[in-house]
Amino acid sequence: MGAVNRVFVAQLTGLPVYGPDGESIGKIRDVVVTLRSDYLPPRVLGAVVELATRRRIFVPMLRVTSIDATAVTLATGSVNLRRFTQRPNEILVVGQLLDARVTLGADGQGAVVVDAAMELSRTRDWLLGRVAVQVRTGRLGRLGRRGPVQVLRWEDIRGPGVSDLARLPQGTAQLLAVFDTMRAADVAAALRELPAKRRYEVADGLDDERLADVFEELPEKVQKDLLAHLDEERAADILEAMDPDDAADLLGELSEFDQDRLLQLMEAEESDPVRRLMAYSADTAGGLMTSEPIVLSPDATIAEALAMARNPDLTPALASMVFVSRPPSATPTGRYLGCVHLQRLLREPPGELVAGALDTELARLPPTATLADVTRYFAAYDLVCAPVVDDTDHLLGAVTVDDVLDHLLPSGWRDDGIWEPNHGMTEGETSDA
Repeated sequence: MGAVNRVFVAQLTGLPVYGPDGESIGKIRDVVVTLRSDYLPPRVLGAVVELATRRRIFVPMLRVTSIDATAVTLATGSVNLRRFTQRPNEILVVGQLLDARVTLGADGQGAVVVDAAMELSRTRDWLLGRVAVQVRTGRLGRLGRRGPVQVLRWEDIRGPGVSDLARLPQGTAQLLAVFDTMRAADVAAALRELPAKRRYEVADGLDDERLADVFEELPEKVQKDLLAHLDEERAADILEAMDPDDAADLLGELSEFDQDRLLQLMEAEESDPVRRLMAYSADTAGGLMTSEPIVLSPDATIAEALAMARNPDLTPALASMVFVSRPPSATPTGRYLGCVHLQRLLREPPGELVAGALDTELARLPPTATLADVTRYFAAYDLVCAPVVDDTDHLLGAVTVDDVLDHLLPSGWRDDGIWEPNHGMTEGETSDA
């Protein structure tokens, strides 16, 4: 073990994990401890490590040889690829212990856990020996003024126990602070691993835009569960903030009653494109497309087109092509004129008009094109984005290759990942990462 003999878990989260030869394993996402009934410090069992494929595995502390401010190093690059599953007597420090309510000393003063420190004991075991808490001047369970942060011994606090963590409400400040540095897809992967109670608390703590981004990365089962947890008004707000095609896919999994109710609660300008998408079968170009591609008028400049393609909210696939039509530019547009590929935009002078760079020969997909037709289209033209145009030359939307892959991959692929290192092995085998 390295020279470090105390490390705060919140600071450990996100650190890269390497094998002995410098090979990359993944990133630390949480620490697993087992609580004891005698109030002695919990023993640290190991770390939850997220692989590049977003699968989360368990790495025992015995495999860890050093911890420093920049990385965690293992004794071997051979890791067990079995997906981490939390056992009944185990607690996730970041996922469950942070923000938990505790009491201090005999007077029962209320406090909230903001971090916890792992310490190396004389027996070479790692123990959760210290807890950073923020004192609340009001009574526990009520809003009160926040006091200073104190670092105390585990023995100096009371609660929580395993049953407490399963029952009592927790805050979300510390966990949300950790999630704030992560991509939406990584937050979604973390939410899937949290207990349902904690997952609901995080959903309640995220703002609408952020939660909508996370929703789009979740499996349908978790989406429906979280949507049912939210009150109707907020559920409608989340659907409004989602991309219309993702919102349509989610609503398509609900009962007709729930669909109608949520659509009625949405603003008309947000619900109308969702309703149009829901009119198409999910395995057609109309059902796969997004109704919000980049659409410009023919008198727009190359510089304007590039500025719109730089929008960080667009996926790389959707930003690879801009579409040109007569007004109106909102889908369904005026008469569709053609498209301009991003590479062509980069080669043209910024002051030129997009009308001079149009690709008018590219084949268009009808909204009734099947999933197989769309797949052959992308293979034939080596594209990642395609226009969907009706029989009266109105641009309805665009299909991107990620939408196609989402429907081609087997159900539950977000849980299992698309690819695993040494993917021929079973989950219970080990692999040199």
